[in-house]
Amino acid sequence: MAARVRVMMLKAGMPTVQEARARLNAEIDRAQGQGGVVLKLIHGYGSTGTGGKLKDPIRRSLQRRRKEGKIRAWVAGEKWDIFDETTRLILEECPQLDKDRDLKGYNEGITIVLL
Repeated sequence: MAARVRVMMLKAGMPTVQEARARLNAEIDRAQGQGGVVLKLIHGYGSTGTGGKLKDPIRRSLQRRRKEGKIRAWVAGEKWDIFDETTRLILEECPQLDKDRDLKGYNEGITIVLL
């Protein structure tokens, strides 16, 4: 059975950080319950060029989820490249992501999560 990838437009509706965290946690639970392997988060980078309000807090939340054992790994979009060790781990689990348009694209507005 092919690994499943879910895409979550976390920035949709311009949620607060707290709302985005709650939506993310619910989506992690939903994706895992439905056999998902990878969650691609689109949180945006911000129109100011200095980073959006969601990127850093969401990544800190993902680090906590990893320490809790809720997720296996995550990689920032700017490191989503075949030379990154975590990216290679994710690609081993979900080979169809080798065709992801953001792979090797240094996209700070996304984060890839291995469930």
